[in-house]
Amino acid sequence: PNVINAVLATEDEYFREHNGIVPKAVIRGLLQDVSNSSTQTGGSTLTQQLIKNQILTNEVSYERKAKEILLAFRLEKFMEKEEILEAYLNIIPYGRNANGRNIAGIETAAEGIFGVMAADLNLAQSAYIAGIPQAPFKYTPFTNKGERKSPELMQAGIDRMKTVLYRMKEVGFINEAEYEAAINYDITKDFREPEQRAEDKYPWLADEIEKRAIEILRDILAEQDGINPSRLKEEDNLKEKYEIIAARAVRLNGYRIYTTINKEMYDAMNAAAVAYENYGHTYTETVIEDGEEVTRPLPVQIGSMAMETKTGKILAFVGGRDFSIEQTNHATRAPRSNGSTMKPLIVYGPAIEYGMIGAGSPVVDVKIENYDWALNNYNKNEERGLVSAREALEDSLNIPAGRLYMEMLNRRPAEYLLQLGVSNLHPLDFETPATSLGSLNKGITVEENTNAYQAFANSGQFIDGYMIEKIVDLDGNVIYEHKIEPVQVYSPETAYILTDMMRGVLTEGTGVSAKNTLKFNADFAAKTGTTSSYGDVWFMGYNPNITLGVW
Repeated sequence: PNVINAVLATEDEYFREHNGIVPKAVIRGLLQDVSNSSTQTGGSTLTQQLIKNQILTNEVSYERKAKEILLAFRLEKFMEKEEILEAYLNIIPYGRNANGRNIAGIETAAEGIFGVMAADLNLAQSAYIAGIPQAPFKYTPFTNKGERKSPELMQAGIDRMKTVLYRMKEVGFINEAEYEAAINYDITKDFREPEQRAEDKYPWLADEIEKRAIEILRDILAEQDGINPSRLKEEDNLKEKYEIIAARAVRLNGYRIYTTINKEMYDAMNAAAVAYENYGHTYTETVIEDGEEVTRPLPVQIGSMAMETKTGKILAFVGGRDFSIEQTNHATRAPRSNGSTMKPLIVYGPAIEYGMIGAGSPVVDVKIENYDWALNNYNKNEERGLVSAREALEDSLNIPAGRLYMEMLNRRPAEYLLQLGVSNLHPLDFETPATSLGSLNKGITVEENTNAYQAFANSGQFIDGYMIEKIVDLDGNVIYEHKIEPVQVYSPETAYILTDMMRGVLTEGTGVSAKNTLKFNADFAAKTGTTSSYGDVWFMGYNPNITLGVW
């Protein structure tokens, strides 16, 4: 009851009397728009806010506002006031909980901020929560790390609580004595302490699964509306609209999402990333968080992915080293130059496929004079003359790879990347010789690189990697199920020859130290890669069962 009164007093004093809108408020809002007034007093009823959050998008236009008003009238005809209020309280954003996670809904807010049921909130707690939606991240008491804000930053939420209490007194929901007791109440002692939940223990996994589910449902919902999902790649407004609708569906529809992740393997990979001690120096950076300047560590990052070779199932990944510092998933959403790991994909693979070389064919390791591309080996003074393609690949010599690539550049070998699932390629990537050494305009993700190597491990057959097996609704209906669609990119012969050549990377070449760290014997093929000043360090390895990428 306290929460309901606080919400009505603050957001919609005439909720129980109006029929969906308050005409004076609408007219006032229009006049403010026409006059470009810097003071915006609002005017949306709870019914309008519910329509905006659940049915419409964030588009700012008179057309959207008109739809909002008409739909608010309609909703009031088909739903009781208590049903509208219940729906509103279950979807409105309430900032962050004590773990730093974004939250919505009154019950989640009561438990996440104060550790009590919504029905048990006292007057001050109710007023505090009711005030949050106006500016959720300003008024929430917690940072994105789940820490309490400084007293100075927390004051904004407390002042907002007092405003709500004043409004409650003004409209007659509380008397003077209740008001005085509530504004003098120390609300800060009630803020709960954080406790770890599944999404806090597995933040990168929870975040990635949610994003992929939204992407899947976005396309399904667009198709249900008669829109070809390919249009979403070209029309940003359309894409944003269906992402908003899909995000609401993921949040509210109670779907069960079945993933390909192997928990034991996921835990083991991430434990290894934490235990490793030789990343290098950790720098610091100064950033603004919730209006406050803070200095935080800037560690060397890592991204890794393990994929089932025959199916494309993503079994495990490492998203990074500290989610509280950086939420970017370095396994799935951080394109980088892939250095010499590019050579098998668009140099040696195509050259074997075109019949230009075999494993033992001689290639030239001699610098090219008077050419505008400074093509050097890792050791800039090194030139070996004629070497076998096998040796050139094992020792990752740049000059033979660059020369070989330029010989076939007119065939546009970089188009193999498209067949191997690499996205965001720039037109220059198909024409520039430096592409052969991993210098891409926008880069390649660990997932894309791992997926590309999966084709070598799978007799030249590319199978797009995936993390979500199926999505099931509350009634048990399967609304999405992944279908494997193999594509033969390289011939089985090319994949066989390349795999045999890359075995030598571990036994004779740049990956010997990796082989020596293993505590078991196994038949792997691999390729290493670096970029200037070790800005990126890569290792790609595979056998018929598992394909592994590490950045």
